[in-house]
Amino acid sequence: MMNPPEGVQAMTIDQVRFDAQGLVPAIVQDADSGRVLTMAYMNRDALERTVSDGQTWLWSRSRAQLWHKGATSGHTQNVRGVLVDCDADAVLVLVEPAGPACHTGARTCFFTQLSGTLEEPFAALADLARTVAARAADGDSASSYTASLLARGIDTVCKKVGEEATEVVLAAKGAERDQVIYESADLLYHLTVLWEATGVRPHEVATELARRRAPVETNGTA
Repeated sequence: MMNPPEGVQAMTIDQVRFDAQGLVPAIVQDADSGRVLTMAYMNRDALERTVSDGQTWLWSRSRAQLWHKGATSGHTQNVRGVLVDCDADAVLVLVEPAGPACHTGARTCFFTQLSGTLEEPFAALADLARTVAARAADGDSASSYTASLLARGIDTVCKKVGEEATEVVLAAKGAERDQVIYESADLLYHLTVLWEATGVRPHEVATELARRRAPVETNGTA
């Protein structure tokens, strides 16, 4: 087993606290976007299979049987990691979904708003990366700016990133707040295209950022 990331403690399945029915709540989260996809339950067998197979397995309480997520629809979930909460009575499954998580066809089961405002900046970046990857795979440079940009090669992609970075700097120097936002969006888009051109995944960049993060102080100071 790989060593856990800094600040994450190692645990075994034997330490997970299943309830009287032998179940533990399982929250399934998109590892790239941070979007919560669904909440279900696992028994010990489902949890063991999830860890060993690298795919999400759940326990269907209505059918009283194991459930391989996506086995019928093809919308499987590749598991990047499984975390356990502080009381060891709930698990968080970080996945890379191959399609919608909800039986309605929605990407997440949580699409009905009860209150508040919905702002998902990291989800938007992950969705952008998926769209860029889809355009690259399609390769239709006649109808897709993304595909045409990639078709022109890495030099062109790099040039566009440089141009957009300069536009952000100029907007900031001119104290044009709205323009900084606009140009930053352009920069993030072209940077995402550059990642696609070089085979870099957004989560790899996030992992590097996490590696650089200063350890959290426990005495209330930063």
